[in-house]
Amino acid sequence: MNIILDNIADTIDFIGDDSSREGVIDTPKRVMKSWDELYAGYKQSPQEILERTFNSDGYDQMVILRDIEFYSMCEHHMLPFFGKAHIGYIPEKRVVGISKLARLVDCFGRRMQIQERLTKQIADAINDCLSPKGVAVMIEAKHLCMVSRGVNKQNSVMVTSELLGCMRTNEARSEFLKLVKG
Repeated sequence: MNIILDNIADTIDFIGDDSSREGVIDTPKRVMKSWDELYAGYKQSPQEILERTFNSDGYDQMVILRDIEFYSMCEHHMLPFFGKAHIGYIPEKRVVGISKLARLVDCFGRRMQIQERLTKQIADAINDCLSPKGVAVMIEAKHLCMVSRGVNKQNSVMVTSELLGCMRTNEARSEFLKLVKG
């Protein structure tokens, strides 16, 4: 652990600040503490999050949870990206509590990521655990690696989607997009 604290202090010195300065002397400890929360997803299991399911009681229409706020860290620059995830699925026999869908987004989001993989991981976990007729996940996010460095495009938003099973049909896809956009 001391080597990590030393490396963070060295990084502070490398960027041009003084790691022994009063305002940043405890920054290495704060950074390590923040990493426990920022990267908590590595210690979580998507299967455990989704293990408690309920009988759908014959409900076979689309279930959507939209506007799930999240943040993640770009694995290329270790800078945040953040936005909203929208999840839809059509149950076969089982449904899951909606808080579990939000927890699933956090589980994968709180890892170093690329948005494309994040989108696919969420969809695959729901598909594997619930065996629904179909799953749709759409993520809209701003990436600080685009906003604060490089091309500096302040208003750019990346959109990714993953459609599985019957959600790949034009009818289901259209319904999902319509319901997500309100």
